[in-house]
Amino acid sequence: MNKPVDPTTLDIPEGPLYASAKKVYPQSASGTFRNVKWGLMAFCLGVYYFLPFVRWDRGPGSPNQAVLVDFPNRRFYFFFIELWPQEVYYFTGLLVIAAMALFLMNAIGGRIWCGYWCPQTVWTDLFLTVERFIEGDRRERMRKAKSKLTPRRVGEITAKHAIWLFIAWWTGGAWVLYFADAPTLVYNLATFQAPMLAYASIAILTFTTYTLAGHMREQVCIYMCPWPRIQAALTDEWALNVTYRYDRGEPRMPVPKAKELRAKSLPSGDCINCRQCVAVCPTGVDIREGAQLGCIQCGLCIDACDAMMTRIGRAPRLIAYDTEVNIKRRLEGLPSIYRFIRARTLIYIAIIAITGLIMLYSLAARSLLGMNVLHDRNPLFVTLSDGSVRNAYTVRFLNKRTDLRSIELTVAGVPHPALHVIGEEQTGRTVVAVGPDQTREVRVLVTVPPDVKLDKSTLVTFTARDIGSGEAVTGSEHFVAP
Repeated sequence: MNKPVDPTTLDIPEGPLYASAKKVYPQSASGTFRNVKWGLMAFCLGVYYFLPFVRWDRGPGSPNQAVLVDFPNRRFYFFFIELWPQEVYYFTGLLVIAAMALFLMNAIGGRIWCGYWCPQTVWTDLFLTVERFIEGDRRERMRKAKSKLTPRRVGEITAKHAIWLFIAWWTGGAWVLYFADAPTLVYNLATFQAPMLAYASIAILTFTTYTLAGHMREQVCIYMCPWPRIQAALTDEWALNVTYRYDRGEPRMPVPKAKELRAKSLPSGDCINCRQCVAVCPTGVDIREGAQLGCIQCGLCIDACDAMMTRIGRAPRLIAYDTEVNIKRRLEGLPSIYRFIRARTLIYIAIIAITGLIMLYSLAARSLLGMNVLHDRNPLFVTLSDGSVRNAYTVRFLNKRTDLRSIELTVAGVPHPALHVIGEEQTGRTVVAVGPDQTREVRVLVTVPPDVKLDKSTLVTFTARDIGSGEAVTGSEHFVAP
């Protein structure tokens, strides 16, 4: 049995239990992946900021904003698609597709979502661009951070934060434009006539954008975002990740020493330990240390390393999208292999395709006319003085079109039924008018003659047909008899 240890006798070094994060000063990079990031950043920001101003003609009485979340009228508009609250399952389908697309991207190219598409990455990249434009590149910013404040330095800091706040304010302002007619809301905001909720939403998003993209930056990716942990659990050995090819890069050494060793046919790696891959990394990761949660797979280290390899006359892609499997195969003298099509990618693609096809079919086949039938619970039936049996129902019509519709109501399932809508005149046909983009609830009486033999409960079918277009929907309920 071990003797208990007295904690007071242990020699525990003193120091803080938490080490504060070191500020990262990413250096600018140029190359293939930097150009891809420029293009995607311009595309994403352009769509976000200007999409609310795109118009789409839906006819008279309907909003003409292409993308609109209309809370007062409980509608969501996306170009030619119009969704009602009861069609929330479409959003469920979109969430399934988004999740599977994220999993598919991870299975093929690691965290390419984080490196190119994530809002935190896009806005942080924009804020860094502003910072470099005003304060200079990495070395200049590091030098200025250690130097004393001067009027010029104060001016630079003020200008940087002012532009950051403007971008953050514009970001919050663009968000609220998706919930009301954009030109009208812009005018109301400028003239202080907009709802207080709009100003509060803009203020909150301004603060969060300024804080997350301007100050927290890589800390959001490393500590706040759950996706790196999820991605680490989902990835496999065939997923491409930004990888340092140590089979080619090791042992590291300066260029002159490498030339000397190579002249003697001794091993020498291509990595010259210039640390350019670390300098350009927006999260401060040294990719040569292997896969890490901080690496967002943006590929900037690939561009930086390629530029250095070109400068010293060596082959590019010492850092590249690759797999650990291939590195080990090359060390064994085997060729590299890539497996983009495998079980998990096929499963993700199948789920995306099936969900998408179901949604498309549902959209194409859905009706713009709805009806719900509910039988009265008390009394279940009424026997009239002549022996006829009457049941009462509450029928709710839903008109999803923007024009008035005349709906003819019929019932089948019992012999010789007589329909009467309370409050409507009888003109031979039972017709109910439903206003544009409205619902209407009516009381319907169904009467069966006394000479008809009925079961205690008979299933009947109500049919609502648009007299103008011929569109029809049905609903079922029971007809109760003594």
